[in-house]
Amino acid sequence: MTRHFKDPSFRRSLALFRAFLHEQDDPIGCYELLARDAVDQVEAYGGPVDGRTVVDVGGGGGYFTEEFRRRGALACLFEPDERELGEKPPESAVIADGYLLPLYDGVADVTFSSNVLEHVADPQTFLSELVRVTRPGGLIYVSFTNWLSPWGGHEWAPWHYFGAERARARYQRRTGRPAKHTLGENLFAVHIGATLRQVRARDDVAIVSARSRYWPFLAETVVKAPGIREVATWNLLLILRRCPP
Repeated sequence: MTRHFKDPSFRRSLALFRAFLHEQDDPIGCYELLARDAVDQVEAYGGPVDGRTVVDVGGGGGYFTEEFRRRGALACLFEPDERELGEKPPESAVIADGYLLPLYDGVADVTFSSNVLEHVADPQTFLSELVRVTRPGGLIYVSFTNWLSPWGGHEWAPWHYFGAERARARYQRRTGRPAKHTLGENLFAVHIGATLRQVRARDDVAIVSARSRYWPFLAETVVKAPGIREVATWNLLLILRRCPP
């Protein structure tokens, strides 16, 4: 029986944290749990995904796509980097840039993007494309790790607080291999305050929720505190509703 956690809750946050600690030695267990949790969140805000069209943008190895399909959704993965697909990508996965998805306007009931926004140089264009392919009334799920989060530097965090280049150099000294991410190339300093202002200025989406994805309590409250939220939120989750034209 698949286990589902109350969200937010300490039990859920602890289970996810433990899974992240084993990401390297048990990636399947880690990402399958994360996928179940994310689809639980989608269904909590938008109802069951059974029979609905889901577009997963930048979903890497396809764990999210597969979970959507297990729940009856017509889900398809669009991933720009073939290397991220792994050895067994989901059937019908498409190599495509999130800036220009090969889809008609309004085809998706749910457009989903987990931890991608911090890896694109132009977040506004990327968000606009997610909105374009979502039908009016449809749901858009966007989650990203903000730069000032304790995990903002990804594999070289939290040393990014002392400078990106210094943090990358430390990572290479410690591991003997170059870091996967380079600031300004495949990792960008995205901030919560700026992102919220940009989204609120749009007339084609409404914010259903702006919350911490993993925080165990007061998940929406922490995002309302300027300054503090840039560190404490850890990972921002935006649930957006596509507005009618």
